[in-house]
Amino acid sequence: MFNYIVRRLLIAIPSLLGISIILFTVLALAPGDPFEELATNPNVPPEVRMALRTQFGLDDPVWQRYIAWLTSMFKGDWGFSFVSRINVDQLILQRLPTTIAVIGLSQVLAILVALPVGILAAVKPYSWFDRIASTLAFIGFSLPTFFTGIIFILFFSIYLGWLPFVYRTDLSSTGWQWWWDQFKQSIMPITVLGLFQAASMMRYVRSAVLDVIRLDYVTTARSKGLAERVVIMKHVVRNALIPVVTLVALQMPAVFGGAIVTEQIFRVPGIGSLLIDAILRNDTPVIMAVTFVFACLVVLFNLIADILYGWLDPRISYR
Repeated sequence: MFNYIVRRLLIAIPSLLGISIILFTVLALAPGDPFEELATNPNVPPEVRMALRTQFGLDDPVWQRYIAWLTSMFKGDWGFSFVSRINVDQLILQRLPTTIAVIGLSQVLAILVALPVGILAAVKPYSWFDRIASTLAFIGFSLPTFFTGIIFILFFSIYLGWLPFVYRTDLSSTGWQWWWDQFKQSIMPITVLGLFQAASMMRYVRSAVLDVIRLDYVTTARSKGLAERVVIMKHVVRNALIPVVTLVALQMPAVFGGAIVTEQIFRVPGIGSLLIDAILRNDTPVIMAVTFVFACLVVLFNLIADILYGWLDPRISYR
């Protein structure tokens, strides 16, 4: 397995290089100037602005700037934020744990909801439970996260007053109270993102289980006198999860996109809000670094999906 992982990582390198070239070229050719505010400030002489552009290489050719950026990345230097005046890697490390926590817990919630509901709906197709679950699933993935986020804020924060609608990083509480306050302010963003993913995932689980449950080896397992619970869990669910793992891996870009919107709604200080702020301020080094981190995370989740294939299906070899 170790050799397989190494080969997959080596294959991922050209993909990441291609992604970085496209991102860097698009950002370099995009209109706007990170030092535009200095140009309109009468207290800043034009020679100071030109010296800053020369220092950061903004007047160099695009290919030369990309080579310089790639070389710095290999050395661990992710660049310097034009707005915050601090290193980009520090900005990302400050916010990345929050985003990973929100996305990770939302995915756990999605799996905990989608798997049992999808399996039960497939075991009893066209029953009342299946119809209700399918209807709720269609409604769930038809509504965008910004709409359900606003609904949650209106209902749970404004009308009921149960949950805070703004994510705060300066909580004054300590001890267990801090953990409770942190949990309360995380409920809505995690739930909004998790239920959105669970809605589409549940439909895939139901379809995959229905396809497997009709196969001959399942009928053979039942004819041997095995309990229905054993047949479903051991012979059906494990094989049905293979396309679901593919779905989860391929949906990671959409999950990160939904996390960006969710972070904006609930003011979560994550990497998504950092990206939006950098785009609005034309902070090119931050935009490049954040989007490249997203690309690396997507490649990582696809690698995890490939590893899970071998565990779910013994016929798949890592050779």
